Amino acid sequence: MESFWNLERENYKKFDSLSEDIKADICVIGAGFTGLLTAYYLSKQGKNVVVLEKDRICSHTSVGTTGKVTSQHGLIYKYLKESQGKEFAKKYFRANQKAIENTKEIIENENIECDFEEKSAYVYTQSEKDLQKIKDEVKVCKALGIDSEFVQSIDLPFNVLGAIEFKNQAQFHPLKYAYGLSNAIIKNNGEIFENSKVIDIVKEDENYIVETENAKVKASYIVVATRYPIITFPGYYFIKMYQSTSYAMIFDTNTDFNTNGMFINSENPQNSFRSVKFKDKNLLLAVGYDQRTGSEIIGNPYEYLNSRVKNIFPDAKEIIRWSAEDCISLDKIPYIGDFSKVMDNVYVATGFNKWGITSSNISANIIKDKILDTENEYEDIFRSSRLEIIKNKDEVMNMLKESAEGIVVKRLKTKQTPTCTHLGCKLSWNEIEQTWDCSCHGSRFTKDGEVIESPALKDLEES
Repeated sequence: MESFWNLERENYKKFDSLSEDIKADICVIGAGFTGLLTAYYLSKQGKNVVVLEKDRICSHTSVGTTGKVTSQHGLIYKYLKESQGKEFAKKYFRANQKAIENTKEIIENENIECDFEEKSAYVYTQSEKDLQKIKDEVKVCKALGIDSEFVQSIDLPFNVLGAIEFKNQAQFHPLKYAYGLSNAIIKNNGEIFENSKVIDIVKEDENYIVETENAKVKASYIVVATRYPIITFPGYYFIKMYQSTSYAMIFDTNTDFNTNGMFINSENPQNSFRSVKFKDKNLLLAVGYDQRTGSEIIGNPYEYLNSRVKNIFPDAKEIIRWSAEDCISLDKIPYIGDFSKVMDNVYVATGFNKWGITSSNISANIIKDKILDTENEYEDIFRSSRLEIIKNKDEVMNMLKESAEGIVVKRLKTKQTPTCTHLGCKLSWNEIEQTWDCSCHGSRFTKDGEVIESPALKDLEES
Protein backbone atom coordinates (compact mmCIF):
# COMPACT_ATOMS: atom_id res chain seq x y z
CA MET A 1 0.00 0.00 0.00
CA GLU A 2 1.35 3.44 -0.97
CA SER A 3 1.89 5.92 1.84
CA PHE A 4 0.27 9.35 2.06
CA TRP A 5 3.61 11.01 1.34
CA ASN A 6 3.76 9.23 -2.02
CA LEU A 7 0.81 11.29 -3.25
CA GLU A 8 3.44 13.93 -4.04
CA ARG A 9 5.64 11.50 -6.03
CA GLU A 10 4.35 12.45 -9.47
CA ASN A 11 5.66 15.99 -8.98
CA TYR A 12 9.29 14.86 -8.94
CA LYS A 13 11.75 13.60 -11.52
CA LYS A 14 12.72 10.00 -12.10
CA PHE A 15 16.39 9.08 -12.12
CA ASP A 16 17.85 6.79 -14.77
CA SER A 17 18.89 3.26 -13.92
CA LEU A 18 22.57 2.30 -14.06
CA SER A 19 23.21 1.07 -17.61
CA GLU A 20 27.00 1.13 -17.93
CA ASP A 21 30.00 0.43 -15.71
CA ILE A 22 31.31 3.47 -13.81
CA LYS A 23 33.86 4.41 -11.14
CA ALA A 24 33.36 6.43 -7.96
CA ASP A 25 35.06 7.29 -4.69
CA ILE A 26 32.05 6.09 -2.70
CA CYS A 27 29.12 3.87 -3.65
CA VAL A 28 26.07 4.26 -1.41
CA ILE A 29 23.58 1.38 -1.57
CA GLY A 30 20.08 2.57 -0.72
CA ALA A 31 18.45 5.96 -1.30
CA GLY A 32 16.45 6.42 1.87
CA PHE A 33 17.36 9.19 4.30
CA THR A 34 20.60 7.52 5.41
CA GLY A 35 21.88 6.98 1.89
CA LEU A 36 20.86 10.40 0.62
CA LEU A 37 22.27 12.23 3.65
CA THR A 38 25.57 10.35 3.45
CA ALA A 39 25.84 11.20 -0.24
CA TYR A 40 24.87 14.80 0.49
CA TYR A 41 27.56 15.36 3.12
CA LEU A 42 30.29 13.58 1.14
CA SER A 43 29.43 15.31 -2.15
CA LYS A 44 29.69 18.64 -0.33
CA GLN A 45 33.26 17.64 0.51
CA GLY A 46 34.02 17.17 -3.19
CA LYS A 47 33.85 13.37 -3.14
CA ASN A 48 32.64 11.49 -6.21
CA VAL A 49 29.55 9.71 -4.85
CA VAL A 50 27.18 7.29 -6.57
CA VAL A 51 23.85 6.26 -4.98
CA LEU A 52 22.13 3.05 -6.10
CA GLU A 53 18.45 2.44 -5.30
CA LYS A 54 16.55 -0.73 -6.21
CA ASP A 55 13.24 1.14 -6.62
CA ARG A 56 12.73 4.90 -6.49
CA ILE A 57 14.41 7.13 -3.95
CA CYS A 58 12.82 7.17 -0.50
CA SER A 59 10.40 4.39 -1.48
CA HIS A 60 10.45 2.15 1.60
CA THR A 61 10.76 3.00 5.31
CA SER A 62 11.76 6.63 4.75
CA VAL A 63 8.49 7.30 2.92
CA GLY A 64 6.53 5.27 5.47
CA THR A 65 7.70 7.34 8.42
CA THR A 66 5.68 9.74 10.56
CA GLY A 67 8.00 12.59 9.58
CA LYS A 68 8.74 13.40 13.23
CA VAL A 69 12.20 14.93 13.77
CA THR A 70 12.77 14.30 17.45
CA SER A 71 15.26 13.32 20.13
CA GLN A 72 12.39 12.05 22.27
CA HIS A 73 12.41 8.34 21.46
CA GLY A 74 9.69 7.14 23.76
CA LEU A 75 10.73 6.76 27.41
CA ILE A 76 14.32 5.90 26.56
CA TYR A 77 16.53 8.07 28.75
CA LYS A 78 15.90 6.34 32.06
CA TYR A 79 16.62 3.05 30.29
CA LEU A 80 19.85 4.40 28.77
CA LYS A 81 21.03 5.87 32.06
CA GLU A 82 20.45 2.58 33.90
CA SER A 83 21.80 0.30 31.16
CA GLN A 84 24.67 2.39 29.74
CA GLY A 85 25.37 5.15 32.27
CA LYS A 86 24.66 8.86 32.63
CA GLU A 87 27.33 10.11 30.21
CA PHE A 88 26.14 7.69 27.52
CA ALA A 89 22.54 8.91 27.90
CA LYS A 90 23.73 12.53 27.64
CA LYS A 91 25.67 11.82 24.44
CA TYR A 92 22.70 9.97 22.93
CA PHE A 93 20.50 13.00 23.52
CA ARG A 94 23.11 15.46 22.23
CA ALA A 95 23.62 13.38 19.09
CA ASN A 96 19.91 13.32 18.31
CA GLN A 97 19.33 16.96 19.19
CA LYS A 98 22.27 17.89 16.95
CA ALA A 99 20.61 15.87 14.18
CA ILE A 100 17.50 18.05 14.52
CA GLU A 101 19.67 21.17 14.22
CA ASN A 102 21.48 19.67 11.21
CA THR A 103 18.17 18.90 9.52
CA LYS A 104 16.96 22.46 9.99
CA GLU A 105 20.28 23.78 8.67
CA ILE A 106 20.09 21.61 5.53
CA ILE A 107 16.52 22.70 4.84
CA GLU A 108 17.48 26.36 5.19
CA ASN A 109 20.76 26.15 3.25
CA GLU A 110 19.29 24.15 0.37
CA ASN A 111 15.95 26.01 0.33
CA ILE A 112 13.95 22.79 0.69
CA GLU A 113 10.19 23.33 0.87
CA CYS A 114 9.08 20.39 3.01
CA ASP A 115 6.48 21.73 5.47
CA PHE A 116 9.09 21.92 8.25
CA GLU A 117 7.50 23.03 11.53
CA GLU A 118 9.07 23.29 14.96
CA LYS A 119 6.83 21.76 17.62
CA SER A 120 7.09 20.07 20.99
CA ALA A 121 7.03 16.27 21.28
CA TYR A 122 5.06 14.50 24.00
CA VAL A 123 4.90 11.02 25.49
CA TYR A 124 1.62 10.80 27.40
CA THR A 125 -0.31 8.24 29.40
CA GLN A 126 -3.92 7.57 30.33
CA SER A 127 -2.87 4.69 32.56
CA GLU A 128 -2.26 4.92 36.31
CA LYS A 129 0.33 2.17 35.90
CA ASP A 130 2.41 4.24 33.48
CA LEU A 131 2.11 7.60 35.22
CA GLN A 132 5.10 6.93 37.46
CA LYS A 133 7.13 5.93 34.38
CA ILE A 134 6.46 9.36 32.91
CA LYS A 135 7.45 11.11 36.13
CA ASP A 136 10.63 9.01 36.42
CA GLU A 137 11.57 9.88 32.83
CA VAL A 138 11.10 13.59 33.53
CA LYS A 139 13.35 13.33 36.59
CA VAL A 140 16.09 11.57 34.61
CA CYS A 141 15.83 13.98 31.68
CA LYS A 142 16.14 17.03 33.91
CA ALA A 143 19.21 15.47 35.57
CA LEU A 144 20.69 14.99 32.07
CA GLY A 145 20.08 18.64 31.20
CA ILE A 146 17.32 17.93 28.68
CA ASP A 147 14.79 20.72 28.15
CA SER A 148 11.73 18.77 29.31
CA GLU A 149 8.66 19.26 31.46
CA PHE A 150 5.94 17.21 33.15
CA VAL A 151 2.52 18.41 31.94
CA GLN A 152 -1.00 17.24 32.76
CA SER A 153 -2.76 18.28 29.56
CA ILE A 154 -1.90 18.10 25.87
CA ASP A 155 -3.37 19.58 22.69
CA LEU A 156 -5.57 16.56 21.89
CA PRO A 157 -9.31 16.30 22.66
CA PHE A 158 -9.05 13.77 25.50
CA ASN A 159 -7.76 13.76 29.05
CA VAL A 160 -4.36 12.40 30.05
CA LEU A 161 -2.91 11.68 33.47
CA GLY A 162 0.44 13.13 32.55
CA ALA A 163 2.99 13.62 29.79
CA ILE A 164 6.63 14.51 29.27
CA GLU A 165 7.23 17.40 26.88
CA PHE A 166 10.40 17.86 24.83
CA LYS A 167 10.72 21.33 23.36
CA ASN A 168 12.57 22.32 20.17
CA GLN A 169 11.48 19.31 18.12
CA ALA A 170 10.05 19.30 14.58
CA GLN A 171 8.05 17.60 11.85
CA PHE A 172 8.18 17.67 8.04
CA HIS A 173 7.11 16.05 4.76
CA PRO A 174 9.56 13.16 4.22
CA LEU A 175 9.32 12.89 0.44
CA LYS A 176 9.71 16.62 -0.17
CA TYR A 177 12.78 16.54 2.08
CA ALA A 178 14.22 13.54 0.21
CA TYR A 179 13.90 15.22 -3.17
CA GLY A 180 15.46 18.36 -1.75
CA LEU A 181 18.44 16.26 -0.69
CA SER A 182 18.63 14.56 -4.08
CA ASN A 183 18.65 17.93 -5.87
CA ALA A 184 21.52 19.08 -3.64
CA ILE A 185 23.48 15.87 -4.35
CA ILE A 186 23.13 16.38 -8.10
CA LYS A 187 24.16 20.02 -7.70
CA ASN A 188 27.29 18.78 -5.91
CA ASN A 189 28.09 16.49 -8.89
CA GLY A 190 26.88 13.32 -7.16
CA GLU A 191 24.97 10.68 -9.14
CA ILE A 192 21.75 8.86 -8.25
CA PHE A 193 20.45 5.79 -10.06
CA GLU A 194 16.97 4.35 -9.49
CA ASN A 195 15.73 0.87 -10.41
CA SER A 196 19.31 -0.35 -9.97
CA LYS A 197 19.10 -3.32 -7.64
CA VAL A 198 22.40 -4.44 -6.13
CA ILE A 199 22.88 -8.19 -6.41
CA ASP A 200 26.48 -8.62 -5.23
CA ILE A 201 29.54 -6.85 -3.79
CA VAL A 202 32.96 -8.25 -4.69
CA LYS A 203 36.41 -7.21 -3.40
CA GLU A 204 38.91 -6.43 -6.15
CA ASP A 205 42.39 -5.43 -4.97
CA GLU A 206 41.93 -2.20 -2.99
CA ASN A 207 38.46 -1.53 -4.39
CA TYR A 208 35.00 -3.04 -4.42
CA ILE A 209 32.83 -3.97 -7.39
CA VAL A 210 29.13 -3.37 -6.76
CA GLU A 211 27.10 -5.39 -9.22
CA THR A 212 23.59 -4.43 -10.29
CA GLU A 213 21.42 -6.36 -12.73
CA ASN A 214 22.70 -4.31 -15.69
CA ALA A 215 26.06 -2.73 -14.80
CA LYS A 216 28.74 -2.29 -12.13
CA VAL A 217 30.21 0.42 -9.94
CA LYS A 218 33.88 0.31 -8.93
CA ALA A 219 34.45 2.22 -5.69
CA SER A 220 36.95 2.59 -2.86
CA TYR A 221 34.28 2.88 -0.16
CA ILE A 222 30.88 1.21 0.25
CA VAL A 223 27.99 2.42 2.42
CA VAL A 224 25.25 -0.14 3.08
CA ALA A 225 22.17 2.02 3.74
CA THR A 226 19.42 -0.49 2.98
CA ARG A 227 17.62 -0.37 6.36
CA TYR A 228 18.37 -4.08 6.89
CA PRO A 229 21.87 -4.91 5.56
CA ILE A 230 21.77 -6.92 2.34
CA ILE A 231 25.13 -8.54 3.21
CA THR A 232 24.56 -11.46 5.59
CA PHE A 233 28.12 -12.65 6.24
CA PRO A 234 30.22 -11.22 7.80
CA GLY A 235 28.52 -8.71 10.07
CA TYR A 236 25.90 -11.11 11.43
CA TYR A 237 23.31 -8.37 11.91
CA PHE A 238 20.59 -11.00 11.63
CA ILE A 239 21.40 -12.13 15.19
CA LYS A 240 21.54 -8.58 16.56
CA MET A 241 18.11 -7.24 15.56
CA TYR A 242 14.70 -8.03 14.13
CA GLN A 243 12.16 -6.11 12.03
CA SER A 244 8.90 -4.62 13.22
CA THR A 245 5.89 -3.44 11.19
CA SER A 246 3.85 -0.36 12.11
CA TYR A 247 0.55 0.71 10.60
CA ALA A 248 -0.47 4.23 9.60
CA MET A 249 -3.64 6.00 8.53
CA ILE A 250 -4.52 9.56 7.49
CA PHE A 251 -7.91 11.00 8.49
CA ASP A 252 -9.91 14.08 7.70
CA THR A 253 -11.33 14.84 11.15
CA ASN A 254 -13.92 17.24 9.73
CA THR A 255 -12.02 19.98 11.58
CA ASP A 256 -8.76 21.78 10.90
CA PHE A 257 -6.56 19.42 12.92
CA ASN A 258 -3.55 21.65 13.62
CA THR A 259 -1.98 20.84 16.99
CA ASN A 260 0.93 22.45 18.81
CA GLY A 261 2.81 19.17 19.14
CA MET A 262 3.46 15.55 18.19
CA PHE A 263 2.13 12.85 20.50
CA ILE A 264 2.73 9.19 21.38
CA ASN A 265 1.42 7.20 24.33
CA SER A 266 3.62 5.16 26.67
CA GLU A 267 1.44 2.09 27.07
CA ASN A 268 0.74 -0.72 24.60
CA PRO A 269 -0.60 -0.73 22.00
CA GLN A 270 1.09 2.52 21.12
CA ASN A 271 -0.59 5.33 19.18
CA SER A 272 1.22 8.23 17.56
CA PHE A 273 -0.63 11.36 16.44
CA ARG A 274 0.46 14.46 14.49
CA SER A 275 -1.08 16.96 12.10
CA VAL A 276 -0.27 16.89 8.40
CA LYS A 277 -0.63 19.72 5.91
CA PHE A 278 -2.50 18.79 2.74
CA LYS A 279 -3.57 21.46 0.29
CA ASP A 280 -5.62 23.96 2.30
CA LYS A 281 -6.30 21.72 5.31
CA ASN A 282 -4.60 20.00 8.25
CA LEU A 283 -5.26 16.26 8.52
CA LEU A 284 -4.58 13.70 11.26
CA LEU A 285 -1.84 11.10 10.95
CA ALA A 286 -2.37 8.13 13.29
CA VAL A 287 0.26 5.40 13.62
CA GLY A 288 0.59 2.38 15.85
CA TYR A 289 -0.11 -1.28 16.55
CA ASP A 290 3.53 -2.33 16.14
CA GLN A 291 4.23 -6.03 15.79
CA ARG A 292 7.21 -8.15 14.89
CA THR A 293 7.16 -8.75 11.15
CA GLY A 294 5.99 -12.27 10.36
CA SER A 295 4.44 -12.88 13.77
CA GLU A 296 0.77 -13.70 14.20
CA ILE A 297 -1.34 -10.56 13.89
CA ILE A 298 -4.00 -10.39 16.58
CA GLY A 299 -6.96 -8.50 15.15
CA ASN A 300 -6.78 -5.96 12.35
CA PRO A 301 -4.36 -3.05 12.97
CA TYR A 302 -6.22 -0.72 10.64
CA GLU A 303 -9.55 -1.46 12.29
CA TYR A 304 -7.93 -0.78 15.66
CA LEU A 305 -6.55 2.61 14.52
CA ASN A 306 -9.84 3.49 12.85
CA SER A 307 -11.75 2.70 16.03
CA ARG A 308 -9.27 4.64 18.19
CA VAL A 309 -9.51 7.75 16.00
CA LYS A 310 -13.31 7.64 15.70
CA ASN A 311 -13.61 7.43 19.47
CA ILE A 312 -11.88 10.82 19.51
CA PHE A 313 -13.26 12.27 16.27
CA PRO A 314 -16.62 10.58 15.49
CA ASP A 315 -16.89 12.28 12.07
CA ALA A 316 -13.38 11.34 10.94
CA LYS A 317 -13.04 9.90 7.43
CA GLU A 318 -10.15 7.72 6.33
CA ILE A 319 -8.05 9.10 3.46
CA ILE A 320 -5.29 6.48 3.06
CA ARG A 321 -3.55 3.65 4.92
CA TRP A 322 -0.12 1.99 4.74
CA SER A 323 2.49 0.08 6.75
CA ALA A 324 6.24 0.42 7.21
CA GLU A 325 9.05 -1.76 8.56
CA ASP A 326 11.82 -0.77 10.95
CA CYS A 327 14.84 -2.61 12.36
CA ILE A 328 14.88 -3.07 16.14
CA SER A 329 18.26 -3.53 17.82
CA LEU A 330 18.58 -5.67 20.93
CA ASP A 331 19.77 -2.80 23.14
CA LYS A 332 17.60 -0.04 21.56
CA ILE A 333 20.67 1.70 20.11
CA PRO A 334 21.42 1.93 16.35
CA TYR A 335 24.40 0.17 14.76
CA ILE A 336 26.49 2.74 12.91
CA GLY A 337 30.05 2.49 11.54
CA ASP A 338 32.27 -0.29 10.21
CA PHE A 339 30.26 -3.07 8.63
CA SER A 340 32.73 -5.71 9.80
CA LYS A 341 36.30 -5.90 11.05
CA VAL A 342 37.16 -8.05 8.02
CA MET A 343 35.69 -5.67 5.39
CA ASP A 344 37.80 -2.51 5.23
CA ASN A 345 36.11 0.66 3.98
CA VAL A 346 32.59 -0.78 4.12
CA TYR A 347 30.15 1.02 6.41
CA VAL A 348 26.65 0.37 7.70
CA ALA A 349 23.79 2.11 9.50
CA THR A 350 20.85 0.08 10.77
CA GLY A 351 18.71 -0.73 13.81
CA PHE A 352 17.04 2.68 14.10
CA ASN A 353 14.22 1.42 16.34
CA LYS A 354 11.58 3.52 14.55
CA TRP A 355 13.46 6.80 15.05
CA GLY A 356 15.15 6.92 11.67
CA ILE A 357 15.01 10.62 10.83
CA THR A 358 17.47 11.74 13.51
CA SER A 359 19.34 8.41 13.42
CA SER A 360 19.92 8.78 9.66
CA ASN A 361 21.53 12.18 10.14
CA ILE A 362 23.74 10.86 12.95
CA SER A 363 24.69 7.93 10.70
CA ALA A 364 25.56 10.09 7.72
CA ASN A 365 27.84 12.27 9.81
CA ILE A 366 29.61 9.36 11.50
CA ILE A 367 30.18 7.56 8.20
CA LYS A 368 31.25 10.77 6.47
CA ASP A 369 33.80 11.41 9.22
CA LYS A 370 35.12 7.85 9.06
CA ILE A 371 35.66 8.12 5.30
CA LEU A 372 37.34 11.52 5.72
CA ASP A 373 39.39 10.18 8.66
CA THR A 374 37.90 12.76 11.02
CA GLU A 375 37.03 12.16 14.66
CA ASN A 376 33.32 12.04 15.50
CA GLU A 377 32.33 12.55 19.12
CA TYR A 378 29.34 10.20 18.89
CA GLU A 379 30.93 7.28 17.04
CA ASP A 380 31.68 5.27 20.18
CA ILE A 381 28.12 5.04 21.49
CA PHE A 382 26.72 3.69 18.19
CA ARG A 383 29.60 1.29 17.45
CA SER A 384 28.25 -1.23 14.94
CA SER A 385 30.60 -4.07 15.89
CA ARG A 386 29.18 -4.37 19.42
CA LEU A 387 27.22 -7.46 20.40
CA GLU A 388 25.81 -7.41 23.91
CA ILE A 389 25.67 -11.20 23.90
CA ILE A 390 25.56 -11.49 27.69
CA LYS A 391 22.77 -8.99 28.30
CA ASN A 392 20.71 -10.22 25.34
CA LYS A 393 21.64 -13.88 25.21
CA ASP A 394 18.03 -15.16 25.25
CA GLU A 395 17.01 -13.03 22.27
CA VAL A 396 20.20 -13.90 20.37
CA MET A 397 19.64 -17.63 20.96
CA ASN A 398 16.04 -17.33 19.76
CA MET A 399 17.19 -15.64 16.53
CA LEU A 400 19.84 -18.31 15.94
CA LYS A 401 17.32 -21.08 16.61
CA GLU A 402 14.79 -19.60 14.19
CA SER A 403 17.42 -19.27 11.44
CA ALA A 404 18.70 -22.82 11.98
CA GLU A 405 15.19 -24.26 11.92
CA GLY A 406 14.43 -22.29 8.78
CA ILE A 407 17.45 -23.69 6.95
CA VAL A 408 16.33 -27.24 7.81
CA VAL A 409 12.83 -26.45 6.55
CA LYS A 410 14.27 -25.03 3.33
CA ARG A 411 15.88 -28.38 2.54
CA LEU A 412 12.55 -30.11 3.00
CA LYS A 413 10.34 -27.44 1.49
CA THR A 414 7.35 -28.09 -0.73
CA LYS A 415 5.15 -25.74 -2.71
CA GLN A 416 2.87 -25.59 0.33
CA THR A 417 5.73 -24.40 2.56
CA PRO A 418 7.23 -21.18 1.13
CA THR A 419 10.53 -20.22 2.70
CA CYS A 420 12.53 -17.01 2.70
CA THR A 421 15.32 -16.63 0.14
CA HIS A 422 17.51 -14.93 2.74
CA LEU A 423 18.30 -17.71 5.23
CA GLY A 424 15.49 -20.14 4.60
CA CYS A 425 13.10 -19.32 7.44
CA LYS A 426 9.44 -20.23 7.07
CA LEU A 427 7.18 -17.52 5.71
CA SER A 428 3.76 -16.68 7.09
CA TRP A 429 0.84 -15.30 5.11
CA ASN A 430 -0.12 -11.75 6.12
CA GLU A 431 -3.83 -11.52 5.36
CA ILE A 432 -3.93 -7.80 6.16
CA GLU A 433 -1.19 -6.78 3.71
CA GLN A 434 -1.56 -9.77 1.34
CA THR A 435 2.16 -10.56 1.63
CA TRP A 436 4.44 -13.43 2.63
CA ASP A 437 6.42 -12.28 5.69
CA CYS A 438 9.53 -13.73 7.35
CA SER A 439 9.38 -13.79 11.15
CA CYS A 440 13.15 -14.36 11.49
CA HIS A 441 14.56 -11.32 9.71
CA GLY A 442 11.60 -9.46 8.24
CA SER A 443 11.89 -10.03 4.50
CA ARG A 444 8.58 -9.65 2.69
CA PHE A 445 7.27 -10.94 -0.63
CA THR A 446 4.19 -10.26 -2.74
CA LYS A 447 1.58 -12.99 -3.06
CA ASP A 448 3.25 -13.91 -6.36
CA GLY A 449 6.67 -14.27 -4.71
CA GLU A 450 8.35 -11.00 -5.70
CA VAL A 451 10.69 -9.71 -2.99
CA ILE A 452 9.59 -6.30 -1.70
CA GLU A 453 11.58 -5.89 1.54
CA SER A 454 15.16 -6.90 2.38
CA PRO A 455 17.34 -8.60 3.57
CA ALA A 456 16.18 -11.11 0.93
CA LEU A 457 17.45 -10.25 -2.57
CA LYS A 458 15.86 -13.04 -4.61
CA ASP A 459 12.24 -13.70 -5.49
CA LEU A 460 10.70 -16.94 -4.21
CA GLU A 461 10.86 -18.64 -7.60
CA GLU A 462 14.60 -17.88 -7.80
CA SER A 463 15.42 -19.78 -4.61
